[in-house]
Amino acid sequence: MTIKMPDSIAAYFTAERDGGPDELAAVFTENAVVKDAGEDLMGHEAIRKWKVEYGQKYGPTTTEPFLISTENGKTQVTAHVAGNFPGSPVDLRYFFVIAGDKIAELEITV
Repeated sequence: MTIKMPDSIAAYFTAERDGGPDELAAVFTENAVVKDAGEDLMGHEAIRKWKVEYGQKYGPTTTEPFLISTENGKTQVTAHVAGNFPGSPVDLRYFFVIAGDKIAELEITV
């Protein structure tokens, strides 16, 4: 199922799937915050490192967004994620805060 997403969020999922650390960091604002797996990451360098470490630890994953909603200034995308990680496959919720054409904040939860 294909869903219509804002360009910045679609760019995130494209960079997550096809890009390297620089491509992923480029979809975020310079001081963006990412909250994932109990960690708070801030800024491009931390986001680049997160992309590299995630890839080394879990290898490739597939992420298929299937639901989108907006509430209280956040856009939530729910996606089916499968790969070489504990609990796979799982549906994850991605909460995005957009600033202009970039992502200012991302929180990933189960």
